[in-house]
Amino acid sequence: MNRLLVALLAAVDALVAASVGVAAALAPLTVLWVFGLGGGADWGALWPASVRVWQLGQLVPLEIALPPEYLNATGIPAEAATFWLSLAPLAFTTFTAVFAARSGGRAARAGAGLVGVAAGAVVTAAIAWVLWRTSGNPIAAVYGWQALVLPTVVFALPALGGAVVGAWRFGDDGPVDAVRRRAESDPRWAAVPEAAARGIGIAVAGFVGAGALVVAAGAALRGGQVIALFEASHVDVAGGALVALAQLAYLPTLVVWGAAFVAGPGFALGTGTAVSPAGTTVGVLPGVPALGIVPESVSPWMLASVLLIVAVGFVAGAAARARLQRAPRGGLADRDEPSAPRLAALAAIVVGAAAGAALLAAVASGSIGPGRLAEVGPAPGAVALAVGLELLVGAAIALFGPVRAGASASGHGRAAGGFDAHGSSDSYADAVASRPAAVLPHWVADDHGASDDHADAGAVASDADTAQFAPADVDPLVTLGSDDDEADGTGSRH
Repeated sequence: MNRLLVALLAAVDALVAASVGVAAALAPLTVLWVFGLGGGADWGALWPASVRVWQLGQLVPLEIALPPEYLNATGIPAEAATFWLSLAPLAFTTFTAVFAARSGGRAARAGAGLVGVAAGAVVTAAIAWVLWRTSGNPIAAVYGWQALVLPTVVFALPALGGAVVGAWRFGDDGPVDAVRRRAESDPRWAAVPEAAARGIGIAVAGFVGAGALVVAAGAALRGGQVIALFEASHVDVAGGALVALAQLAYLPTLVVWGAAFVAGPGFALGTGTAVSPAGTTVGVLPGVPALGIVPESVSPWMLASVLLIVAVGFVAGAAARARLQRAPRGGLADRDEPSAPRLAALAAIVVGAAAGAALLAAVASGSIGPGRLAEVGPAPGAVALAVGLELLVGAAIALFGPVRAGASASGHGRAAGGFDAHGSSDSYADAVASRPAAVLPHWVADDHGASDDHADAGAVASDADTAQFAPADVDPLVTLGSDDDEADGTGSRH
């Protein structure tokens, strides 16, 4: 595809991502302006408020300065009039990141991944600059460089990741192909990058899934407390809808908190507080209904929740090992599994998934108010250490544990990636072309020798050269046994 067209499509992707994000904030605020504030609302503040919500969703911290009139009406002390709001509604962040990753992958498939990433990043920076310049707000202020850099990073990094993955899968005739050729120069190490990437993806997805499970369980068990906090807020229909939408925007943030809880370190709801399986210590909390799912106390048995992350590590390690087992042996016997590739995959899974968990914890923490509310969320370092150790246990068991006989056999002839059983490489097209059209039954190979019948493959055998099917030839259940065992004509094992 033409590079100019790729750049234009990437620019459109960046424009759509930003437009949808701002519109998602603008629409409910417009409803609030119409039905909640009535005819006396200041419509000039609608656009700045919507832009600030979008910027907060792109990890831009807001400096809140409450006016004196509001302080007098609510009785808030003057020292609490100014504070930072930096806890991001990760629903906006997630949407931008997913949209950017798809854009980068599409550009890579078109053969111009870096062009697409650069175009999307430039357009995102330009949009962020326009939004910053048109959204002056005396109550919620932002630093100019943060308003420009952070939205650009939120789009550019996932787009770059999508482009790298797309280039690895489809080729780029550039640096990614060079790295892949170097990795595939030794057949024993050719599958390590894909095995590690698969393991990291499963580990991070499992970490997030464990957090979602905890949030769902908390909502089911403490739903009454959530409803009570809703009723105590005394908001009308429009206000209740807005509160519900705001909590929905923070749902991914709560999921990361739940994942940190499962991993062990937990999260904080203010300075000096902790919510973890080891115990809960919280003070007075804001009357946010979603915080009603936070348990007031926990059982010591909750420490067993770390086994969920260990199980996730086992699944990630098993997936990586399965990929390594399908790789060629480089001249080794089928049952021989080199330890070095498995060790490299284990290290990559542990380090990569721990880094991913730390990143999620970092973006899911911040400040929500003055004083003790300046520290909310999980600690990235503690989460990374705990997740890394737990994944290490589970993945090591899967990667280095014993397997049944024949489970590690990679087969004969061609293997994944165009390598044969002796380590010689070939193109994918040659590998496909070399596959036989059919597999001869073992009774044909035993009677006549499979290697001697290639010249007469198209000839019709006579009655003298044929035999009746044995039960093992037509019973698919026979193949469920070990790969090293052979079935005789009656289905019995030798």
